[in-house]
Amino acid sequence: MTARERFLAACHCQPVDRPPVWLMRQAGRALPEYRELRRRHPFLDLVRTPELAAEVTLQPVRRFGFDAAILFSDILVVNEGLGQGYRFREEGGIAMDFAVETARHVERLDPGRVRERLAYLPDAIRRVRQHLGDQTALLGFAGAPWTLANFALEGGSADAWVRAKRLWWVDRPFYEALLDRLTRAVIEALKMQIEAGVDAVQLFDSLAGEAGPTLYAEAALPWLGRVVEAVAGQVPVIVFARGYHGAWSRLLLPGVSVLGLDWQVELSDVTAELPPTTAVQGNLDPFVLTLAPEVVRSEVARLMHAMCGRPGWIFNLGHGVPPGARLDAIQALVDTVRGFAATVGAGRLTS
Repeated sequence: MTARERFLAACHCQPVDRPPVWLMRQAGRALPEYRELRRRHPFLDLVRTPELAAEVTLQPVRRFGFDAAILFSDILVVNEGLGQGYRFREEGGIAMDFAVETARHVERLDPGRVRERLAYLPDAIRRVRQHLGDQTALLGFAGAPWTLANFALEGGSADAWVRAKRLWWVDRPFYEALLDRLTRAVIEALKMQIEAGVDAVQLFDSLAGEAGPTLYAEAALPWLGRVVEAVAGQVPVIVFARGYHGAWSRLLLPGVSVLGLDWQVELSDVTAELPPTTAVQGNLDPFVLTLAPEVVRSEVARLMHAMCGRPGWIFNLGHGVPPGARLDAIQALVDTVRGFAATVGAGRLTS
């Protein structure tokens, strides 16, 4: 079974010889080869230049042999595709070219130009696919409408994410008009990636925890559901709602293949509430990768023992790779996952 086959089987809850392993976005930023590229190229140039995006996507796979690669990109390219560009502030954080404050701002967001403006995405994917062949899975992704709306309305990074919540309560038509355009743009961005050859797509709702479970169900999930419905059946769809700790069944929208979980929940407890036909992904605390290999091996083994025997599990972090991640820690993670099946026997891992 190839790494790609192992990953796709896990997405469909079919038994595999071991849980597939890959790391979430930003897996490459701990690598010296990535840092060398960053010394020569601004981040957004890496995102928008297909040759460079492909190179950054492939770097972690070359070094660690993950079962899946995730396209090097950024969740805010969808806003850029709508005509709301962004940049990184010198003092840190994101600055959008403008904040969405009026109906005229919403009208400036044009879903009809997403394919034109984001043509670099499928170009990068085709380059990566050519290098990976059929041996390693390739994932595309996009930000979820709720998260993108928060950035659009705040005009970038914010200490407090309040405008989206306020709009939901005081100007529902404005809110819905914005979410409609964002949703259409996310769908187009994902379709472009699927057409170019990705094996699965992931929706990152990185700001899900900024809304309570009830508000999230009302103000975010309907639009997320539209996205999933539009691409479901073409490739597996992974939903990762960081900080959402409400009723897990609410996230099982029709068409969701895999539920990603952050590190703030006990993975085995959550999976006990989910049907066996739902695959899960997660959820090692990313901070562990900043520690010594022996700590990583211990924490990975603990998670492996807790999840041993559940098909449809993809080993992953509970969020992105932290800037201070150690190379020997990442290698220890990969080696421990791969060695665990041999230690306890494939039967226990795949029963």
